[in-house]
Amino acid sequence: MSVLVPTLSSAASTVPAIELIDVRKSFGKTEIIRGANLQIAQGQRYALIGPNGAGKSTLFNLISGRFPLSSGDILLNGTSIAGRKSHQINRLGLSRSFQITNIFHRLSVFENLRCAVLWSLGYRYSFWHRLSALKDANERSEKVLEEIGLQARRNIEAGLLTYAEQRALEIGITIAGGTSVILLDEPTAGMSRSEAEAAVELIRKVTVGKTLLMVEHDMSVVFDLADRVAVLVYGEIIACDTPAEIRNNQQVQQAYLGGSTLSEEVV
Repeated sequence: MSVLVPTLSSAASTVPAIELIDVRKSFGKTEIIRGANLQIAQGQRYALIGPNGAGKSTLFNLISGRFPLSSGDILLNGTSIAGRKSHQINRLGLSRSFQITNIFHRLSVFENLRCAVLWSLGYRYSFWHRLSALKDANERSEKVLEEIGLQARRNIEAGLLTYAEQRALEIGITIAGGTSVILLDEPTAGMSRSEAEAAVELIRKVTVGKTLLMVEHDMSVVFDLADRVAVLVYGEIIACDTPAEIRNNQQVQQAYLGGSTLSEEVV
């Protein structure tokens, strides 16, 4: 099944930020992703939803290079990234977070951000550069620190932050390299309602002018944040549309609830 997503501009719009072309992934004889097709427009926020076992994490891992494709192709800003390693894809402009918080617990908040910044600025492994003297890296790290609202926690070990603060730091690490395409894997998982609302505002702020693809189970977050919602069921994209249209899509309702209306309370 092919779902071509119209962009919000004219037909002569830019190349999609991400394009999936008949993407397939099998583990042994078990096919998890079964011919997924999707176009993600530049500068838009997309949510990828689907029932448990639909293949959302697998698809994320294919896009970010953690898993190789069985067949098909994935384009990033018009360039094929099939067969490329995660670090190579990152250098082409894509960065991702993970379901499980992935930070350096014994480094300070600022040091975590600076680690993410260094490679994007061209610094490689070096024993003769003093980090304190790298003005550009330090300035960018300070800017990201301000964006994610953790200035007061600057010198605290990351492992001592609250869970919500650690998730904010991970978002900061994800955007620190200046990539144009961001993948967030369940960014509000495990948060209270107030923490999730704060996370949504943070994500909205730091993704202005960027392309976002997120996996999220909280429908209130999806409907609040996403410009478009893609629905993955049994390894296929069955719909991609605005949140309002997805909410009323009978095929999506059937996939989730056997025909009941999809509501913000469904997680």
